Amino acid sequence: MLADLAPAILMCVLFAINTPIAFAIAISALSFFLLDDSIPLNIFFQKMVSATDSYPLLAMPFFILAGSIMNLSGITAKLLALADALVGHMTGALAQMCTVLATLMGGLTASATADAAMLAKTVGVEMTRSGYSPAFAAVITSCASIIAALIPPSIGLVIYGYMTDTSVGRLFVGGVVPGLLIAVSLMVTTWFISKKRGYLPLRKNFVGMPTVLKATREALWALSIPVFIIIGIRYGIFTPTEAGAVAVLYVLLVGLFGYRTLKVRDLPGLLKETALDTASVMLMICAASAFGFYLAWEALPPKVAVWLVTLTTDPVVLLLLINVFLIILGTAVEGVSALIILTPVLLPVILKLGIDPVHFGIILVTNLTIAGVTPPVGQMMFVSSQVLRVPMNDYAVEVMPFLGALMVSLLLLTYFPQITIWLPNLIYGGAP
Repeated sequence: MLADLAPAILMCVLFAINTPIAFAIAISALSFFLLDDSIPLNIFFQKMVSATDSYPLLAMPFFILAGSIMNLSGITAKLLALADALVGHMTGALAQMCTVLATLMGGLTASATADAAMLAKTVGVEMTRSGYSPAFAAVITSCASIIAALIPPSIGLVIYGYMTDTSVGRLFVGGVVPGLLIAVSLMVTTWFISKKRGYLPLRKNFVGMPTVLKATREALWALSIPVFIIIGIRYGIFTPTEAGAVAVLYVLLVGLFGYRTLKVRDLPGLLKETALDTASVMLMICAASAFGFYLAWEALPPKVAVWLVTLTTDPVVLLLLINVFLIILGTAVEGVSALIILTPVLLPVILKLGIDPVHFGIILVTNLTIAGVTPPVGQMMFVSSQVLRVPMNDYAVEVMPFLGALMVSLLLLTYFPQITIWLPNLIYGGAP
């Protein structure tokens, strides 16, 4: 039994000594083929390469490129003006604007890390200039970026859909309400902290609907993209992969001819950035494919499923146990990596107990994205803290009330599956 677990143990050791995630997974998978003489070594390379032969995964570089184009096309300023009009009169206005902007941008960047960087460089810097604590600014910019993992399109949901053969369209729609729930929880927490510390509004009164409508009209190009993607997928106009390509073309035309802020000379840099971001994720997926062969060969996922089912047969209790497990794991392993590793292990468990895979996908992605703002290895934590020069100790103290709010949201999503699945069922008509 110990020999069967040797590659998994090796992977944990490599994680512990800070080996890059993709290399840790690949080395562990390779060790299985080297230890078992009955399996040809060339299967390792076949599994690595075959993972790239996936039509659904083509959506990932398209959405990454679309988000990069939007960040350079002046859309951030338009959305920030809309956020200012909506919540500039609230206590802790700049922090509230950060969450609203993250909600508006989530459907454009498709990446929580990209959102964290953008929010920290724009709203975060302005918050520190206006007297907000740098640690508080780092925390709200990183926590608000979680919304990007849920508001469609979402790279994490694309990967989960590919690995579980779940409808990406249903996953996209299923992420809308949970994303809004997290936004509300962050805004409520921000209000209480801002009230206590004296973080003031930008103005005394609401600007009025005419101003809001004007700001909405100016930001309409960007606001239409998530709606356009959902409607297009729902009515079969294009697939999720084709939606990514159409989104790239759409934002390219907006940037070049709509706002006229994007230049042709910017495109090579955008393509390079997209290629690097895509390659880093695809390397992990390729390594995970080879590691998945090891898991299947040793029948480890069914064994884990049987063990978890022996603990409880109550779907809600099982999801709570999985949440606890993911929260602990997420403090040590980066979110996308954990998603790729754990999805094939946990999927048989949730299917055995009749848990909706869309519901579970939202819980899984939400949980692992929350890990991105949790010390010591949270990716969005690192991005925001680095931009705003915040020590980890200060960040760790400041993040606690926000983590509490996020955990409450996660528990609500776990205990009330209708929060997640009612909108997909409404739009798509019943269970998948």
